[in-house]
Amino acid sequence: MRESISQPMDTVGQIFDQFQNMGHKEIVFCHDPSTGLKAIIAIHDTTLGPALGGTRFYNYTNEQEALQDVLRLSKGMTYKAAISGLNLGGGKAVIIGDPSQIKSEALIRRFGKFVNTLSGNYITAKDVGTLTQDMVYISMETKHVVGLPQSMGGGGDPSPLTAYGVYMGMKACARDVYGADNLAGKKIAVQGAGAVGEHLIKHLRNENATVYVTDISRERLNHVSAHYEAKVVDGKEFYDLDMDIYAPCALGATVNDDTLKKLKCQIIAGAANNQLADEVKHGEAVKDAGILYAPDFLINAGGLINSYAELVIYNNQRAMQATEMIYQVTQSIIEKSKNENITTTSAANKIAEERIEAAKALRAY
Repeated sequence: MRESISQPMDTVGQIFDQFQNMGHKEIVFCHDPSTGLKAIIAIHDTTLGPALGGTRFYNYTNEQEALQDVLRLSKGMTYKAAISGLNLGGGKAVIIGDPSQIKSEALIRRFGKFVNTLSGNYITAKDVGTLTQDMVYISMETKHVVGLPQSMGGGGDPSPLTAYGVYMGMKACARDVYGADNLAGKKIAVQGAGAVGEHLIKHLRNENATVYVTDISRERLNHVSAHYEAKVVDGKEFYDLDMDIYAPCALGATVNDDTLKKLKCQIIAGAANNQLADEVKHGEAVKDAGILYAPDFLINAGGLINSYAELVIYNNQRAMQATEMIYQVTQSIIEKSKNENITTTSAANKIAEERIEAAKALRAY
């Protein structure tokens, strides 16, 4: 049974406005008092296939903030799947609350029951605040889940493929800017040394790039410094670095009015979602500054590709080969951007939208 979080009438009207303006197909509010579950599932588009997107467990300030996040993220998943050539739509889920305080097997399994009511229109996966074990609990209630451990036939941790896709996108940008995709000797500033950031740093150091890194966790910084000889930089000084490539791999919106006054780089290519604080304004500002921006929803799609591979018999080599295609797609976006004198984000959006519209046209026959 689907239950709703009660909302004042004016807020309900605002929800419908947001729902319509962003083109979503369905939003489900999930509430289970016995476990403390409060969640929102957003399905943006299913033209190309079922909506696939992770479940984020986060202590939002309020339900409105959670709604904004799930709407934005689910729409981004539609474009990520389309530009990556996957037969998937876009969806996302958020669970409201502090996972360290309220997460339990019962809560996660209750969420899995809500996922199951959507009859495969939404497939969930791991995201911020959720773990592989949580996907195992969800799988006890529904088959519409990916991100399971390899011992259960799943793809396991998607971080290595996410990082590999970023690496491929970065090399494609380097080929355009420097005439070759070799990153040896390039000064690359990686913001965020989590699972994806570490795997990216490993690729970069294997190619003898000079890597600068910052993170809020001193433990993570000590780890990547010791293992990969990455140069640790204080967060306050990070944007002032003399760098060739900026790789945001943590927070979104780090490309903004303030940072663009400081950034000295030729390429922005990282794993973080929604790197441009304002997609239009800062997309244009980056282009005007002569910086090549690799659209984040393209080059961080390796994790989604890994999840998609689970929908058939999982094969890591096949998932790696599909992720390598991010290199070619990045090249095509750069070319379209130049030919039409538009931002790389606009070029990527156009390619994704054209694929979706073509699929809609096919359905008409």
